[in-house]
Amino acid sequence: MPESVDAVEMQAALLRLRRTSGLPVAFGGLLSDTRHARIAELNGAQTTALRGLVISAGSGLGGKAIALSRPCAVTDYASSRHISHEYDTAVAAEGLRSVVAVPVVVRRKVRGVLYGALRAPLTLGDRTFDAAVAAARDVEQALAVRDEVQQLLAVTREEVTDPLAAPGAWEDVREAHRELRALAPKVVDPALRDELLVVCGRLAAAAGARVPRARGFQLAPREVDVLACVAAGATNAAAAGRLGLRPETVKGYLRSAMRKLGAHTRLEAVVAARRAGLLP
Repeated sequence: MPESVDAVEMQAALLRLRRTSGLPVAFGGLLSDTRHARIAELNGAQTTALRGLVISAGSGLGGKAIALSRPCAVTDYASSRHISHEYDTAVAAEGLRSVVAVPVVVRRKVRGVLYGALRAPLTLGDRTFDAAVAAARDVEQALAVRDEVQQLLAVTREEVTDPLAAPGAWEDVREAHRELRALAPKVVDPALRDELLVVCGRLAAAAGARVPRARGFQLAPREVDVLACVAAGATNAAAAGRLGLRPETVKGYLRSAMRKLGAHTRLEAVVAARRAGLLP
């Protein structure tokens, strides 16, 4: 069974945390509800004592980070007077002493917690804190992208069924298509990315209900992405920002797409792509 986007992103974040901070152990998990996180991923651990541990908001170091929505750290976990000690047995089994916990916050809502730890009671410096916060930001960005994709997919499943049902609905379809195309390369979960691209194809195919199709055009995925942005009125610089590309790269994709479509202007390229069923 393929790993979920949560597991993939958490594993990547923990690996980055260890590499950039030098901490030998990193672990973390996402919240199952508003008050409880389950430690699902370990990196550098010597035992499985921490795996599956359920952290309650306000309890232990991670629970404190969740409750306060900010990073927290202790120099010696077992003897710290600033946290409660519900999880001492598991922490001791792994031999952890100095620990930092950073909440994963998306749109002001705590969604998870990441930990980095030493097996010695040493003070953690700014470099360690910065590395832990950066790792949490990676997970936050991935979750934000996934949330946006799922929201757009929910909307487009209705729109693609009857895109002409309400006034202005067609422009909503085009905007949803552009946003989904821009998000696709950022989605780690292959199943979700495939579903996203299938919906994009269905949105574009719906153009057949409005204009006759021209056949024979084949554009690279990134060329379609750029044209989708151009169709929404984006400049090369704006399209680059949306797609995570350089303006020069966007210009190159646009020039290639125009050549394939036999277009001399940006507008002609968009019209030709719509007639070919590549854009809604």
